[in-house]
Amino acid sequence: MRVAFASDDENETTAAVVRALTEGGHEIVRPEPGQSWPDLGRFVGRAVVEGRADYGVVMCWTGTGTAIAANKVPGVRAALAWDPWIARGARLWNDANVLAMSLKRLAPDVAVEVLRAFLDTSEPDPDEAANIAALG
Repeated sequence: MRVAFASDDENETTAAVVRALTEGGHEIVRPEPGQSWPDLGRFVGRAVVEGRADYGVVMCWTGTGTAIAANKVPGVRAALAWDPWIARGARLWNDANVLAMSLKRLAPDVAVEVLRAFLDTSEPDPDEAANIAALG
């Protein structure tokens, strides 16, 4: 699977997420370094919508800013998740295609659990098809 990944800072949590993606056999699509968090969110969103990546992961201090930026790209459904249940639900009930996480408030092991829950949920709940379509 190809996963677009961008973060506006690097720390143990972002390193753990990148390591989990690499060890999981995923190809990582990354932007050029030195971009602002709004540009990073848009980069990931565009990569997903344009088919250069299957899913996206954005990280910033809170995760909120990069999620908002990614959601400005038509066709992106970025969800901010802080635990595996939220991440799984974002895929199941919202067909989220971009995961946003805080790089400051999540411990590395928790961020990896959230990432795995998101990526391991491959299909949305068919009972939610009408609601997901209503999202636009």
